[in-house]
Amino acid sequence: MSAPPEISFEFFPPKTLDASFRLWETARALAPLDPAFVSVTYGAGGTTRQLTHEAVTALASHYGLNVAAHLTCVDATRDETMTIVDSYAQAGVREIVALRGDAPQGQDRFVPHPQGFANSVELVAAIAKRGDFTIRVGAYPEPHPDSPDTAADVAWLKRKVDAGATSAMTQFFFDADTYFRFRDACQKAGIDVPIIPGILPIQSWGGAKRFAARCGTSVPLWAEEAFEKAIRDNRESQLATDICVDLCSDLIRGGVDQLHFYTLNRPELTRAVCERLGIHPTRNLDEVA
Repeated sequence: MSAPPEISFEFFPPKTLDASFRLWETARALAPLDPAFVSVTYGAGGTTRQLTHEAVTALASHYGLNVAAHLTCVDATRDETMTIVDSYAQAGVREIVALRGDAPQGQDRFVPHPQGFANSVELVAAIAKRGDFTIRVGAYPEPHPDSPDTAADVAWLKRKVDAGATSAMTQFFFDADTYFRFRDACQKAGIDVPIIPGILPIQSWGGAKRFAARCGTSVPLWAEEAFEKAIRDNRESQLATDICVDLCSDLIRGGVDQLHFYTLNRPELTRAVCERLGIHPTRNLDEVA
C-alpha cells in the first residue's frame, strides 16, 4: 500500500452533558492521529447554531485542532449569517464548511429565508468576499435528493468552486468506483479543487441505512446480506471495520490521498480503521488536553 493518506474528522455539537463528554472523549481519542482538520456540523435546520460555535472554539483552544465550522443558509438572514462568519474570524477560525442545509423539522423542502441566502453558491461567494477563509463544500457522488442526476450535481459543484470554494467533501458511499466516476466527471467539467471522499464507519447498520435513505446513497445488496449475517453472528463491528478498511484501501490505490471520516462522535471504529491503514498516533493521549 502507498503512503497513508491525510485524514480529517467530522463531529457534531453536543446537546446534553453526556453528549459533551462523548465529544471531548472522541476528540481526545482522535486528535493524536494528527488530522488536517476536523469539522463540526449544524443540527437539522440550523438548530445547534450556538452549540456549533461553542464546540468549534473549544476544540480549537483545548485540543489544538484546525477546526472547520459548518455554516448553512437555513432560517437566518444574510446579516445574521455573516455575523457568525465574523465571530469565527475573531475567534481565529479560518475554515468554514458552507452548505445550503436541510429543511427545518416539519418542512418537506428547503425554503430560503426572505432575507437570507438562497443557496450554497450565494453563501460561498459572500464568505469568499470576506477573504482569509478556507471554504469547503459538500459534493454528491450519487444524486442529491433534490437533484435530477449526477450531471446536475457536478454542474452545481462547479458553480460553488467558481464562487470561491477551495475543496469539497463527498457524501458517504459504499463502492470506490462510485467516487472515481464522480471524480472523473468533475475533472472533465474543469473542477480542479480537491474532492475528499467522505467515509462512514458503520456504527449501526440500521442507522446507516436510514442515513443513506435521507442523503441519496444507494445501499448495495451485498452489504445488506453481509450485515444481516454479521448481526446474527454477533460480529457487526468487525464487518464494519473490514468494509471500511477495504473501501479506503481501494480509494488509496486509485490515487486518493485525503479521507474525511464521519465519526458520529464515536471514535473506536474510526481509530481502528485508521490504524489498519497505517495511520498511527503522533503523540500520546496524555499530551492532549
